[in-house]
Amino acid sequence: MTTAKTVAFHTLGCKLNFSETSTISRLLENDGFIKTDFESAADVYVINTCSVTDNADKECRHLVRRIQRRAPESMVVITGCYAQLKPEEIASIEGVDLVLGAAEKFNIVQHLKELTKGDSARICSCDIEDVNTFHSSYSVADRTRTFLKVQDGCDYTCAFCTIPMARGKSRSNSVENVVAQAQELAANGVREIVLTGVNLGDFGKGFEGGKKREETFFELIQALDALEGIDRYRISSIEPNLLSDEIIDFVSTSRKFMPHFHIPLQSGSNDILGLMRRRYRRELYAEKVKRIKEKMPHCAIGVDVIVGFPAETDAHFQETYDFLHGLDVSYLHVFTYSERANTTALDIQPVVPVHVRNERNKMLRNLSHKKQQFFNEQHVGQKRPVLFEIFNRDGYMDGYTDNYIKVTTNFREDWKNEIVEWELR
Repeated sequence: MTTAKTVAFHTLGCKLNFSETSTISRLLENDGFIKTDFESAADVYVINTCSVTDNADKECRHLVRRIQRRAPESMVVITGCYAQLKPEEIASIEGVDLVLGAAEKFNIVQHLKELTKGDSARICSCDIEDVNTFHSSYSVADRTRTFLKVQDGCDYTCAFCTIPMARGKSRSNSVENVVAQAQELAANGVREIVLTGVNLGDFGKGFEGGKKREETFFELIQALDALEGIDRYRISSIEPNLLSDEIIDFVSTSRKFMPHFHIPLQSGSNDILGLMRRRYRRELYAEKVKRIKEKMPHCAIGVDVIVGFPAETDAHFQETYDFLHGLDVSYLHVFTYSERANTTALDIQPVVPVHVRNERNKMLRNLSHKKQQFFNEQHVGQKRPVLFEIFNRDGYMDGYTDNYIKVTTNFREDWKNEIVEWELR
């Protein structure tokens, strides 16, 4: 009798990566693998990588070294964005056995069957231009919520970004397929779905039956809103130029789409936005925030911002700081600019010193903390619906309001995966 092999996973990066890791895990479990914790000894380790920053690349290499010390005879598989961008670099890391590019990550079962430990690292990848199919994915860490991938790839050419090179052209699932998946998830007890993608507002591109499909993100959210069984939807992130007034207005009256937007800004300086090759100016961003707050004063708005982009002067950064300080937003995700190979930002001068980048990051993280505190305080005394998660964390449980305020309280078995009216305090 053959003993079932064990597999462990580690995910770097975004919600999209988490949804894909979860899908890869189910593929291997369906083939007989037993999933185990990444810190335990396993027969196979799978690392799903990010390559947005240099830190993500370094963390991948660090993880491989840890595996080598713990279980040198185990198979090590690297996939994700870093694997597509720099397969040879990854293959040269001692201990790596298999590198799977964007088109091959979901063929992992077959590749593992053809692999022998001790051989040179095998690279299974192709030119990103040849990646044109959409693979649906979703993550289920518990019954409460799932990250559902509905779109992949990006047709934009932002100066700092490697994602189009790592994931290819924009393509997506169909409205019909997404609705069917949502129905399946509802049947499994999922209460909340977070829609994810590389450029979510670009949903609708793709081919079906050899014909070009023309659907829109607005059509998708309308169809999902009408579906019974799912209580909540969130839009993970959407570009400001693709966040139409009709989407904002629809969410404001929706039964199920939560009053919560995450809208990348990247810079509050029009000069820097131009150098970044972003497709909007700060005035448009301010208009979107204003409309959201007019329709939904209680709405949470998250912002992505990059500090230390080449040619960002103190004056440019102050523009960003002042712009964000004056915006009615709830929290910031702050990224320190990191040089990435083959991006046009490498040609922009002057380069901002790393210590200056770090100082600016700290300033915006402090601003984010103040924004979050102010937003939370505005809702003290209000009753809002909280969806509690299933985990008992040392006698406590967490949940989120509809407008994304985190609530922690004493664990109650009867509140697991339930929506409870909660007075904020």
